[in-house]
Amino acid sequence: MDKKILIIEDEAAIQKILSEPLTFAGYEVTTASDGLEGINTFHKQDFDLILLDIMLPKIDGYTVCEMIRQESQIPIILLTALDTEEDQMKGFDKLADDYITKPFSIKLVLKRVEALLRRASSDPVSGTIRYKEITLSETERRVTVSGNEVSLTHLEFEILLLFLKNAGRVFTRDDLLNLVWGYDFVGDEKGVNFHIMNLRKKLNVDYILTVRGVGYKIAKEN
Repeated sequence: MDKKILIIEDEAAIQKILSEPLTFAGYEVTTASDGLEGINTFHKQDFDLILLDIMLPKIDGYTVCEMIRQESQIPIILLTALDTEEDQMKGFDKLADDYITKPFSIKLVLKRVEALLRRASSDPVSGTIRYKEITLSETERRVTVSGNEVSLTHLEFEILLLFLKNAGRVFTRDDLLNLVWGYDFVGDEKGVNFHIMNLRKKLNVDYILTVRGVGYKIAKEN
């Protein structure tokens, strides 16, 4: 069955730029032209992924993302001209899975859509990992810290899972792009940094260490 993608974007030209190559790639594409229509369309059908603009009429993309996250963990990629660090951190705070700034490469969009859908549909390996105060369940895709549940995006969960399974190993930003994002895109290190920052903030424990000039790791337990 074709994967279903909802594009919420108010500019008709960008809708076309996105929908035509996605349709050609085998996806079933539906479009909405404002935030309210996007929410209503989301409720009418089952989608596998959402491409979401931020600067939308009626309801902005941040609010749309927040509303959807209250009821679904569907992968969400923000597509926007807002490119400051504060804008991107706000998007990740709303639990978006990825953030692509305009103007964008359609090849990059397709690659990220493919990678995110692959992660979202992969069968989890049964098991629970415990590391100090952190407990991670792969089957339930659930993380708790000191017994309190922490809401993570697909990417944040996969980053933490990779670190916990490989405690002591240092991962470069390129390693994380290949192993977690699922593609090799030189120059997207800023996106990795944002996700690490957000993951640290949500966990609120200082276990993800920066290895200066190399990358990140979680130290082995003593």
